[in-house]
Amino acid sequence: MAISKQIALKTVAVLSLALAATGGFRGEVMPLAQAAEVGQPQAGSASHGMQNCPKGPISLPDALKGWAEPASVITAATSKELDGVKLTVGKSVAAHLRSTAEMQYVARPEEPGGKVSSGGMFAFDAPAAGTYRVMLGSRAWLDVVQDGKTVVSSDHHRGPACSGIGKMVDFPLTAGRAVVEVSGSGKPDMTVMVIRVP
Repeated sequence: MAISKQIALKTVAVLSLALAATGGFRGEVMPLAQAAEVGQPQAGSASHGMQNCPKGPISLPDALKGWAEPASVITAATSKELDGVKLTVGKSVAAHLRSTAEMQYVARPEEPGGKVSSGGMFAFDAPAAGTYRVMLGSRAWLDVVQDGKTVVSSDHHRGPACSGIGKMVDFPLTAGRAVVEVSGSGKPDMTVMVIRVP
């Protein structure tokens, strides 16, 4: 009996090691770093090349120079507040977001976020028809609404290394009012800018 018991214990130990090596345990908690890799990379994380950046500001392309001098704003939580929170081409804003519970979006975001997340809306008056690139400084869901409909994005990019720009999304817009919606942010503050794509 003693020999059989030893063999059984060894078999259990070997199986446990094999399961641990392959991540086969059900219900285990995924490490934070691994979870971040599964989803969209965090702005400012190693995946954006921020780990070896110089301490001072870096030189940005002319089209992005406005990113370095953001104006402070509080985002709109309702459509009635939009006229007080307007984005201008080439000028960034350091936006204080609102609690998701406060938000009454013009169009419901695909990922509105949970109770502890933040979001906000900005008015953007496109001066002419064309493609506009919306940039965010940290991870969040981004939608642009025009004429009551969510605009389908045409391209996605990451910001230049060490720029602090984490996400850039292109949207084809007609001339006139559009609404930029940010949702599901894990941070209450975020830099935002819009530029025209040639």
